[in-house]
Amino acid sequence: MDKISKKIKMIKKIKKFIVNNNLDGYIIPKNDRYFTEYSNINNLKKVTDFTGSAGFALILKNKNYLYVDGRYVLQAKRQSGKKFTILEIPYSWPKDLPNIRKSKIGFDPKLFTDLTLAKYFDKKVDLIPMIYPFIKTKGKKINKMFHLNKSITGETYLKKLKKIKKFLNLKKINYLYVSASENVNWLLNIRGKDLPNSPLINCKLIVSDSGKMYLFIDIKKLPQNKNQYFKNIKICNEHNFLEVINDLNKKNFVIDKNTCSIFEKQIIKSKFQIVSETDPIYDLKSIKNNNELKNTIKAHIEDGVAVTKFLYWFKTKKNEMTEAKIEKKLEKFRKKSKNYLYPSFDTIAGSGPNGSIIHYKSNKMTNRKLKKKDILLIDSGGQYKWGTTDVTRTTCLGEVSNRIKNNFTRVLKGHIAVVNCNLNFKINGYLIDKLARRYLNEVGLDYSHGTGHGVGFFLNVHEGPQAISKYNKVPLRKGMILSNEPGYYLNNKYGIRIENLIYVDGSKKKLIFKNLTLVPIDIDMINFKMLNKQEQKYIFYYHLDVYSKISKYLNDKEKKWLLSLIK
Repeated sequence: MDKISKKIKMIKKIKKFIVNNNLDGYIIPKNDRYFTEYSNINNLKKVTDFTGSAGFALILKNKNYLYVDGRYVLQAKRQSGKKFTILEIPYSWPKDLPNIRKSKIGFDPKLFTDLTLAKYFDKKVDLIPMIYPFIKTKGKKINKMFHLNKSITGETYLKKLKKIKKFLNLKKINYLYVSASENVNWLLNIRGKDLPNSPLINCKLIVSDSGKMYLFIDIKKLPQNKNQYFKNIKICNEHNFLEVINDLNKKNFVIDKNTCSIFEKQIIKSKFQIVSETDPIYDLKSIKNNNELKNTIKAHIEDGVAVTKFLYWFKTKKNEMTEAKIEKKLEKFRKKSKNYLYPSFDTIAGSGPNGSIIHYKSNKMTNRKLKKKDILLIDSGGQYKWGTTDVTRTTCLGEVSNRIKNNFTRVLKGHIAVVNCNLNFKINGYLIDKLARRYLNEVGLDYSHGTGHGVGFFLNVHEGPQAISKYNKVPLRKGMILSNEPGYYLNNKYGIRIENLIYVDGSKKKLIFKNLTLVPIDIDMINFKMLNKQEQKYIFYYHLDVYSKISKYLNDKEKKWLLSLIK
């Protein structure tokens, strides 16, 4: 049975399930019960073939819908457009569909939060908790959890625990339910390999106001020295959540509205008062301490060497190249570092028209051979022992048109405007996002993604609450790491994006952005006449900084090439 036939068969089974259970539809999310961005379980892909990192499907008796954000519209149409109508969020939601009111929609209560369902449907839709029996993914090798020492994290988990206790006691709260795995990993200074791209161990945690903790985890993943490390932590079977809740005897709970499932919330709510829906760990881990920043800088030096070597190879390569070969070559350069572990996300190597798909992923069907006039958008990152990286460069093999040069330069001007902005004035991501789009907007152009996302420390490459976007008004504070990645995409023609990671530094009197990324920008793509003196100065000093920090790790030819960019 071919791939398309399997999908048709699966969709028919879901529709039969809908009819047999007196439903009008069933909703399928991308996430698993841990609500992480990346997961080894992806029912949405099983049903739709969509491989993006965010989205959900709504299957009705006579119609199939796939909802994605602006990053994935083109990709979703390519992958799923034959069987699904593609709708873009936040401009379309299931509640906007005709005749959806008074419908009965089934959902898995372990895979949804109240927050997400409230976005999707209004109160006139009857939401029915009902688990569809998807075929379970075969269990992979059990990877043991490991912990990070203080020289890496800068703080012991006991010191972090004191901050949580202080929060609970100040707010007169008895328990915090930490349902986001990345928050548990950060608090306990633990890591694992349960997910692709993110060094996380899947687990959840309850913290009491006395400092006692209950860790929900697959016990097989624990290291042999668990008793030595987890002195004040009770290890619980991950399926014994109800039993543990019933044994607790105080008054109230804080939960995380983003990752506490409806199933878990109802269990907690049946016995305790829920007094807050904000996990304080999000804010705490967004502000990196000095050790985390120092280690992140080390990771970016190693990553800068790898990506710069790759760009030199690309610019001087004479043989035929394909997108797949380019991905493998970049990975090969990264693997030369003994501290490199694996990619922080799937590498995007989009040439020509494929570059216009914001989160493009090459496969056997789409893998292109590069042509002389093609431009290449390559977005990649790495998980190192010292930190997490993410960098995008748009580059070319030969001469590019004036139109492409001008658009690239407008993107570059926005990129420079972000890193050079007055943070004390532009104190949140919403205001900074406007600066990034300004030069594109002047000629009626724009891009359909945020300008920047938060980045974790040896954790998720996408982290909140900080971001640079039209919708984010979280104040930016010293120690936060973000991406700076304005872009422009001409449908079925090409894509442009320039991305560095930056962090907030300085003092209360003057906060500034500093670059972490140490990778040259392709000067062959720049129309220097469009840059003012300050912008030209920025390019000069940025390349000088790159050269001063990574040149000693390059061979003579690479060094000479990098030096030639300082002008």
